[in-house]
Amino acid sequence: MKVIISGGGSGGHIFPAISIANEIKQRDESTEILFVGAKGKMEMERVPKAGYKIEGLWISGFQRKLTLKNLSFPFKLISSLWKARSVLKSFKPDIVIGVGGYASGPTLEVATRMDIPTLIQEQNSYPGITNRLLAKKVNKICVAYDGMDRFFPTDKIIQTGNPIRGDFHDLKKLKKEAYPALGFDSNKKTIVVTGGSLGARTLNEMMRDNHHVLKENQDVQVLWQAGKLYIEQFSKTETAQLPNVKITAFIERMDYAFAAADVVVCRAGASTISELCLAGQPSILVPSPNVAEDHQTANAKALSEKEAAILVADKEAVSAISKAIELISEDGKLEKMSKQILALAKPNATAEIVDEIYKLIS
Repeated sequence: MKVIISGGGSGGHIFPAISIANEIKQRDESTEILFVGAKGKMEMERVPKAGYKIEGLWISGFQRKLTLKNLSFPFKLISSLWKARSVLKSFKPDIVIGVGGYASGPTLEVATRMDIPTLIQEQNSYPGITNRLLAKKVNKICVAYDGMDRFFPTDKIIQTGNPIRGDFHDLKKLKKEAYPALGFDSNKKTIVVTGGSLGARTLNEMMRDNHHVLKENQDVQVLWQAGKLYIEQFSKTETAQLPNVKITAFIERMDYAFAAADVVVCRAGASTISELCLAGQPSILVPSPNVAEDHQTANAKALSEKEAAILVADKEAVSAISKAIELISEDGKLEKMSKQILALAKPNATAEIVDEIYKLIS
């Protein structure tokens, strides 16, 4: 069997894609898997690290505001359509899977024209423009949220949940090894702050501006994922020098981080939320305002309305650390949040998506 998986741009697209690839390989090691991503984006680094080959397209997003960058978009699109066609003709896949992101548009568009079976995995409660445009052409669409028939044809929708990286099903067994692996004290309360693989300026500024709060609360330790784009700038701040704060560009073992965490302060990307649900992890969600149709706020509201998480608006993010410190002293509330968020988990998401892939091929 030959499979192409296309998309990327952020960890929220890449990690589900790799999880799907790993599940397929686990079922049949002889399956050939090729990724198609966007040149210059993080998938070109992350996918080979996961052990898979990747081809890059010269493609980027269309800016909604007037900008000179849009002048190159038609040329990039034409170039990407030609390259995608060349890759598909050469590789001859049995199916093409799109996970969202710039590269998935041209790749799936060409696949549908070539009558190759196609499947989209949509992570968010509000789909991006690429998946909305492709919806009528692809064969199946795997989603994580209710009400997606607002955007996609009802007969194509399969509600599976989101695939996630690693094993977040039972983190209690990891606690003992998580603390020493992270360089943390198992007797202290732990907060994990993460803005995703690239980082989030707002959350980094929140950490920078709460130097005095964290200095006064030495009984609380913080693991701070600043992100690749911001690590150099924020590792020089006073907060980063505190003995109870550990700053890093990227958390390789997020399962360790969640196992040690009493509370996680993070963005509300779909993959992050899926990991929180499986882990039963109490969290303070600070949705990014810089995403299509404000879909992270919709993701966060889906949890906060069920008392499974606390929602803090981006403009009020500076208060999130104080809220997290307050929350870790309320065992009853943490326990309730953990119970509520666990009820929303979809532990078999990856397997169900791969089941749909096999059905389409057969």
